[in-house]
Amino acid sequence: MAPRGRPGPAAMPKRGARKRLKFRADDVCSERVTVADYANSDPAVVKSGRVKKAVANAVQQEVKSLCGLEASCVPAEEVLSVSGESCDSSDEMDTKESINGRTASRKKKSKRHKENPDGGGGEEYPIDIWLLLASYIRPEDIVRFSLICKKAWTVTCTAAFWTRLYRRHYSLDAYLPLRLRPESMEKLHCLRACVIRSLYHMYEPFASRVSRNPAIPDSTPSTLKNSRCLLFWCKKIEGNRQEAMWEFNFKFKKQSPRFKSKCYKGLQPPIQYEEVHTNPDQDCCLLQITTFNFIFVPIVMGMTFTLFTINVSTDMRHHRVRLVFQDAPVRNGKKPRLDQGVQVVLDPVHSVRLLDWWHPQYPFSPKA
Repeated sequence: MAPRGRPGPAAMPKRGARKRLKFRADDVCSERVTVADYANSDPAVVKSGRVKKAVANAVQQEVKSLCGLEASCVPAEEVLSVSGESCDSSDEMDTKESINGRTASRKKKSKRHKENPDGGGGEEYPIDIWLLLASYIRPEDIVRFSLICKKAWTVTCTAAFWTRLYRRHYSLDAYLPLRLRPESMEKLHCLRACVIRSLYHMYEPFASRVSRNPAIPDSTPSTLKNSRCLLFWCKKIEGNRQEAMWEFNFKFKKQSPRFKSKCYKGLQPPIQYEEVHTNPDQDCCLLQITTFNFIFVPIVMGMTFTLFTINVSTDMRHHRVRLVFQDAPVRNGKKPRLDQGVQVVLDPVHSVRLLDWWHPQYPFSPKA
């Protein structure tokens, strides 16, 4: 048998050579271009994220032919270069367009701001109109009214606003302290504070809030934390009981809130109305605890109030109050150390009341 010859070079498949599909531009039309061919498509569907050059060239030729331009008029090298550059620099173009868009929007905003430096295309009414509208505002809506605009807030700072509010709700049947009577309301000093105090005597919605307070609060008040004790006094109360009770009063000043801008003061009234807004008892409150027996209390004035608990007394009939004072306030998230502070225990307790500075039973100076 003749030896089997080796196959010729034509029979051996060349390594690395594979048959490529011939692409015809006529087969591509606008209907065959899918969403997946664009750069902003899902990368899970299209790995490259770019349009193929052949598809881009075919679409470009079809668009030019539809516009009345022959594709043959454009050199093939120019079409390939333009399509290649457009495909390769698509990301750069998107970035440049986004940057240019942001710059243009900023310029428009700055231009609008320069044209309207006062803020907007709204109407500005004189302060007399806001003062007239303020005559129809309920006491509980004063804060909402002052937040409308700057002029509305300025109206609520004037002495005329508070004087009209007092006269509108004044009644002869209401029992008022000497400082809150009409003849004493002509003074501008502490006018706002006096009008607010008088509303809790005369205005029914405010007076009903005060009357609903129970003798023992349902939950332990947490607003006194880190407040400074300004005054302390106690007095004997002669009531209907055979044995007298004792009333212990702690006057606190609440800690002013701290803002991120390190500004410890809020919005201040105009200079000409500072006397109207003066209030020595601003942010102050009175903790009033009534006990059945006299209990010795150490000196706690000037110290910081850090802990307040109300529990059931040992006889299971009354309540027991524990107060803890320290030299420095306790930071947020940390528990006070009881071994370093002064502890006050009042047991048995008849009533616990927390009075804000506007409460009718809050003691204030008649010279205020």
